[in-house]
Amino acid sequence: MEGIPTIMRRSSLAAVAAIGSVSLLLAGCSKADDGNGDGKTKSAGADAATKKMVNASTKKGGTVTYAMSDVPDSFDPGNTYYAYMYNFSRLYARPLMTFKPDAGEKGNTLVPDLASEPGKQSDGGKTWTYKLRAGLKYEDGSPITSKDVKYAVERSNFARDVLSLGPNYFQQFLKGGDKYKGPYKDKSAEGLKSIETPDDTTIVFHLNEPFQEFDYLVATPQTAPVPQAKDTGVDYVKKIVSSGSYKFQSYTEGKQAVLVRNKNWDAKTDPLRKQYPNKIVVNLKVNQSTIDKDLQSGDTLIDLQGKGVETQTQAQLVTDPAKKANTDNAYGGRLVYAAINSKLKPFTNVECRKAVQYAVDKVSVQTAEGGDIRGDIATTVLPPDITGYEKADTYATAGNKGDAAKAKDALKACGKKTISTTITARSDRQEEVDAATAIIASLKKVGINASLKQYPSGKYFTDYAGVPKFNQKNNVGIMMMQWGADWPSGYGFLQQILNSKAIGASGNTNLSEFTNKAVDAKLAKAIAAPDEATRNKLYAEIDKQTMDEAVLVPLTYFKVLLYRSPYATNLVSTSAFSGEYDYLNIGTTK
Repeated sequence: MEGIPTIMRRSSLAAVAAIGSVSLLLAGCSKADDGNGDGKTKSAGADAATKKMVNASTKKGGTVTYAMSDVPDSFDPGNTYYAYMYNFSRLYARPLMTFKPDAGEKGNTLVPDLASEPGKQSDGGKTWTYKLRAGLKYEDGSPITSKDVKYAVERSNFARDVLSLGPNYFQQFLKGGDKYKGPYKDKSAEGLKSIETPDDTTIVFHLNEPFQEFDYLVATPQTAPVPQAKDTGVDYVKKIVSSGSYKFQSYTEGKQAVLVRNKNWDAKTDPLRKQYPNKIVVNLKVNQSTIDKDLQSGDTLIDLQGKGVETQTQAQLVTDPAKKANTDNAYGGRLVYAAINSKLKPFTNVECRKAVQYAVDKVSVQTAEGGDIRGDIATTVLPPDITGYEKADTYATAGNKGDAAKAKDALKACGKKTISTTITARSDRQEEVDAATAIIASLKKVGINASLKQYPSGKYFTDYAGVPKFNQKNNVGIMMMQWGADWPSGYGFLQQILNSKAIGASGNTNLSEFTNKAVDAKLAKAIAAPDEATRNKLYAEIDKQTMDEAVLVPLTYFKVLLYRSPYATNLVSTSAFSGEYDYLNIGTTK
């Protein structure tokens, strides 16, 4: 997804009932009065939130304000694929499993959410059974049942003509998923037969092949319950029925969302959420420089996208010791890369793709993104903090500055002297635009002439780069991309960007449209293997094979520089959500 997890940790899930609140229990009493009388808390120092929870407090009340420079793909938990929305949606949409609110890699620990315990597998990992907690209710007081979870999975994965933005894992792996047309076209009351609900608190998933990491899959917001009678398809986003600690008070598309406490949420059914602020406000389409200023003044507490401050603000923060003390520079298992369209001529020829690989000056790209504080130069598909990573550099160049001679030789082998193409980037991500501009300069030196087209983040996958027909029609040969694991393993990172089954007509994240039977087979073999070492070996092989095919150019292993508002409490930078702050229990001293 656009920015999620890191190292896979198959840690024990014993005593899970106590896990959810461990961070706050250890933190003790409120520290909200440790400031200077103006609502600010004392700085814990640079990178403090990557190691522990900062400004821990049990204070209730106030308003936590978020802002973002564009709009989300969707607030609908079944129709989103950005890490920050996976993170944020948990405030109003509870999946079966989720990640423990904790610092760094500890945040990769899975804990039950709607479910009372982790899934019980049988049939060699082809059948998974979950029991729901007792007493679960929606915002209107009606009971949450296993049938609502089943329906949520059906609408989010099988009605791709209506809800196309999320991943399609369930469609790929549930028995009969290739034939089921989804609940909007299905006239029967039974729905997909491979999801059973023998009673209101039990849900059983029957898979067409073993899936050893299924607990991670049900941690996606696609398993957050949706009452069928209240579903309005693509318009559900206008009136989402909450199963979490907050509910929508109002939503103005493209402008603002306001959430307030859900009075029918019961802490007895939820060891994770604490419901600290009275209100949560999300302001949309706010200029990034304004967001950066407001974070420092306290008018905004969180940049929703979690992509870090812009380059100009970064320079101001890192050169001022007092301001730097309120920053967190976190890794999050993310890769910044340029996807090469393997279905568009002449990039159907691997030698033309290799020409791009050799031509790119990665140092110039790194500089454009903001320097090494925003990421290390990348040479592999898997980042170093994802299991399966092995150090390699298939297209090594002196100082990572590109090799024009090798690029021209590859062009010659492709039968070309020059190529004209289009490169896409997201208009509201200035660092991405700047990186694309640097790539264009590198390519021009070897005879590859690329023109830049910019599109908004909220439509990038639905209308532009994620639409194969659009790319063919508009000669889009290269697409800027940033990716983080859907869950913290090699499979969670690789599946949706490399598996041919993940290619969709819209909302596509396999931007290269990479179709390789050997890679598909190794991904299937890996996810079926009970042994983690076997899986990791296969992930490394897939990485190497992908680089040999040259379908994407690794640019940087992304790092994010977040400004930690001194007015916010319970801040912890988590690997589970790409280094973003965990949004579940953020409060405020204001």
